[in-house]
Amino acid sequence: MSAAGPYDHIDLRVREVAPLRPFYDALMFALGLQTVVAPEGERSYYSNRRDQPFFGLTEDPGHVPNSSRVAFGAATRDDVDRVAWAVRRAGAHKLEGPEVCTDYRQPYYAAFFEDAEGNRFEVCCRH
Repeated sequence: MSAAGPYDHIDLRVREVAPLRPFYDALMFALGLQTVVAPEGERSYYSNRRDQPFFGLTEDPGHVPNSSRVAFGAATRDDVDRVAWAVRRAGAHKLEGPEVCTDYRQPYYAAFFEDAEGNRFEVCCRH
């Protein structure tokens, strides 16, 4: 495994990048991924640390969201609240929480949400 952890990056397909930009800018910036590289039909978010994972969007007009979900870890419950607030302001769909998720192995505090195309996300804290 690399120094970054068990994964290097997430490459998410979306039907159209441009209309989703405000949502993903809010989410990724709140997660600390504030360096943006955006060639035509793509948008990638990086940390200032090169050993950290990055998140990329790639345009695919035929993409159909499914029930898969990407969960981002947060160091504190306040971080979960901060990210949930940021995506709420950016137009997140189906926002649930933040809340203690009693059906999960405790402690587990999370917010669940979707982008405008129906791609599913979560930000969670296990402390």
